[in-house]
Amino acid sequence: MKLENLDIIIADDHPLFRNALRHALSGPFSDTNWFEADSADALQSLLENKDQAYDLVMLDLQMPGSHGYSTLIHLRTHFPDLPVIVISAHEDNMTISRAMHYGSSGFIPKSASMETLAAALTSVLYGDIWLPDHAEIQEIKEDATDLMASKLADLTPQQYKVLQMFAEGLLNKQIAYDLGVSEATIKAHATAIFRKLGVRNRTQAVISLQQLEMEKVEL
Repeated sequence: MKLENLDIIIADDHPLFRNALRHALSGPFSDTNWFEADSADALQSLLENKDQAYDLVMLDLQMPGSHGYSTLIHLRTHFPDLPVIVISAHEDNMTISRAMHYGSSGFIPKSASMETLAAALTSVLYGDIWLPDHAEIQEIKEDATDLMASKLADLTPQQYKVLQMFAEGLLNKQIAYDLGVSEATIKAHATAIFRKLGVRNRTQAVISLQQLEMEKVEL
């Protein structure tokens, strides 16, 4: 595989960081089409474009609409052939270990140099796994977070989108309007979501989703 005519998505909610990435990578990845997403919903919209195929997603774990590892889990479940490399301000071994456990092809700390970033992307694009030198991968034992991740993977893309909108506090009527479907359809999705997550109502569903979140890190 030659690293040319690539289509790469930068999924991060900080415009300055996205611009810095594109600028820094313009040299080693000069023949690349860059796409940007500032939220989980924007990322989903890009991926749903059937006329466009992507070579890689650079994913921030804490975009709006994303709950920790939830977007990573969703991507690996529904777009298994699309490599995802997590780029995060969290650099602890457990965060790195969970990201790899949930299917990331690599993990780049946001503190990494641009030379390191370019090397990591090159490695992943060639099909390898890339990790920072300090990473010590830990075994992920089944706990509440891992159990929820497994259940989340069972949701369809539309059900996942509805669950995200539940987390935003939107009513069924609002969700139906935004998605262009009937309110009855949203209620049917809700029933399926509750069953798959093993909960009884929207509040419990949102609390379950929040188990995948991490503490905020200021850049």
